[in-house]
Amino acid sequence: MSDGQRAGIDADQVKHGQNPGAWLWNKPAGASKATLILAHGAGAPMDSDFMTAIAELLAQRGVAVVRFEFAYMAARRLDGKRRPPSPQARLLEQWREVYARVRQQVDGPLAIGGKSMGGRMASLLADELAADALVCLGYPFHAIGKADKPRVAHLAELRTPTLIVQGERDPMGDAQTVAAYRLAEAVRIHWLAAADHDLKPLKRSGFTHGQHLQAAADAVASQLMHRGTGRG
Repeated sequence: MSDGQRAGIDADQVKHGQNPGAWLWNKPAGASKATLILAHGAGAPMDSDFMTAIAELLAQRGVAVVRFEFAYMAARRLDGKRRPPSPQARLLEQWREVYARVRQQVDGPLAIGGKSMGGRMASLLADELAADALVCLGYPFHAIGKADKPRVAHLAELRTPTLIVQGERDPMGDAQTVAAYRLAEAVRIHWLAAADHDLKPLKRSGFTHGQHLQAAADAVASQLMHRGTGRG
């Protein structure tokens, strides 16, 4: 964790499977200008390298980030067994619970979002929860190899100010495929050149993964702090 930031729990507890219902906080050294609840993707935990890097970069930009773990992933910490994600209804129920608890703890704009599946679940609840903004990092517009079965119907009606940071060659929604979808005016996509689902670019692109993560953090911070989070 970078200097000037604070975590809500001891990192050793997270690494060794203790306190599986705990959260991880990354807070700016000074007052935060917005808070983002960030959920992990289907296969990696809340303290993956990607999630940790994004949380730290956002805290450096004045955005407080709280990470939580879905129950199926928290269970993995206890016994080491890999599990598929819980049914969607359970994931959404847990999202509602976390949002309600965080909303009681923080003042100011509160955004929701996540990596891949975590962001998709957040997108299904953003309007219901009246979140101030929605942030999706590598949105799974469709399953790999199933571009003919998009998961975008609700994105056409979304009212919550939304930022999707997407790699141009994401196998779950590349630039060419996504261009054909009808998305609500509230949805803005920030494309990262030659990047995949983890926002990692091809070497020949001239960009590094670190540069793309910095760009993603810049876009998210701008969305939450400068472009406004007011609802239309």
